[in-house]
Amino acid sequence: MTEDSADGLETLLRRIRACRICVEAPQGNPLPHEPRPVVVGSRKARVLIAGQAPGTRVHASGLPFDDRSGDRLRDWLGVDRAAFYDPDLFAIVPMGFCFPGLDAKGGDLPPRKECAPAWRSSLLAEMPQIELVLVIGQYAQSWHLGDERSRTLTETVADWRRLLQLDRSPRVLPLPHPSWRNTGWLKRNPWFERELLPVLREGIYRLVMKRKRKPD
Repeated sequence: MTEDSADGLETLLRRIRACRICVEAPQGNPLPHEPRPVVVGSRKARVLIAGQAPGTRVHASGLPFDDRSGDRLRDWLGVDRAAFYDPDLFAIVPMGFCFPGLDAKGGDLPPRKECAPAWRSSLLAEMPQIELVLVIGQYAQSWHLGDERSRTLTETVADWRRLLQLDRSPRVLPLPHPSWRNTGWLKRNPWFERELLPVLREGIYRLVMKRKRKPD
């Protein structure tokens, strides 16, 4: 890693964290509160976590997956909070950087439409060392997999073996959202914990934990 490349990433991250496009030039209704972009970029991490958008608790803390969903995701990965929040180990780049607000039923709105077109390609280009992208939920799967994804999220995640073996770099592994609202989905799809999670944890161990104390 050169000093120029590190500076380029840090400059881009500063621009993203100062972004107000969803208020000043929104697609549709503007963001209903002050923007607080949440993103973790890295020039060392081998794994990128591509989620949906921050929720209310993450909006308050500024820490990605700082909620029960994060607890479940860390369990899926087989890592503790210290490893998860080490930017040398994981980059965390949601599809929408800001909490999008709540719908009429009290659920989170979809990720803002402005974020990905404005920032995603340039940010990923600044992290060429990424070897594995974990695409969480339908919005991340749509962007990262395109026509390779299936009709539904369940079908896409069930197709994980083929998707993981595609001739592409970085490799992409689809996951459901770790929200506790998806507990029913996990019960209806026991193959996820039985078959996919062991492969995920082995990959995380190889790419992250095994090299944690090794110098680059």
